[in-house]
Amino acid sequence: MQIKTSKLRYFIKLAYNGKDYFGWQIQPRQRSVQQTVEESISTILRQEIKLVGAGRTDTGVHSKIMVAHFDSEEQLPEDLVHRMNQFLPKDIAIYEILSVKDDAHARFDAVSRTYHYLVRIGKDPFDFDYCWQIHQPLDVEKMNLAAEYLLGKQDFSSFAKIHTDVKTHICEVKSAFWTVSGNRLRFEITADRFLRNMVRSIVGTLVDVGREKISLAEFKTIIEKRDRKFASGSAPAQGLYLVDVEYPKSIYTNE
Repeated sequence: MQIKTSKLRYFIKLAYNGKDYFGWQIQPRQRSVQQTVEESISTILRQEIKLVGAGRTDTGVHSKIMVAHFDSEEQLPEDLVHRMNQFLPKDIAIYEILSVKDDAHARFDAVSRTYHYLVRIGKDPFDFDYCWQIHQPLDVEKMNLAAEYLLGKQDFSSFAKIHTDVKTHICEVKSAFWTVSGNRLRFEITADRFLRNMVRSIVGTLVDVGREKISLAEFKTIIEKRDRKFASGSAPAQGLYLVDVEYPKSIYTNE
């Protein structure tokens, strides 16, 4: 027997291949992940469900973990995850749905987010949709030295999309580094928040450090300029993955 209450709030954790979507957020006349998931869960629950995501991903960007919250008029059926995965297209997967406190917020309660960016040195016809293929060697040691300048709390205007409505460009980057496995490179960055296009702008500029087009001193100056025109162009969308969103344990209920 279902118990009706005024509001029950849940976190939904999901993943998606962003190749065929115009990003997470609902767009007029375009296919988005948010709209696809909302339509699925609303149909199954037979009530209108609106999702609030932990953030937005741009067109073509992937997510290994996205978190969103929603409210339901009733307690959820135990098999909801299974039913949603059967209903949704193959490029979206639901991992779990968790009960949270009534005021828990997927975006504002997140304490950190982590992104990966994948680069492949050389051409591969099977993964061009999922990484940036670069046809020249990169100096990864210099790229890691440059990445150290990103650490800490500072103004990231040089890597932010211009003409947005954010109130501040201050972010605290907790870690930022490159790792190498064969001909694959992975950039990992964790921060309390990210600006629109920030990771792709950073990656594009760091790759130019690796190409020796930008020196370490110049990279530091680019940050200090706080002006997008001094940084490099953005890395392609298909290499970017949201991989984690962290929350305080206190927002979850014991149910």
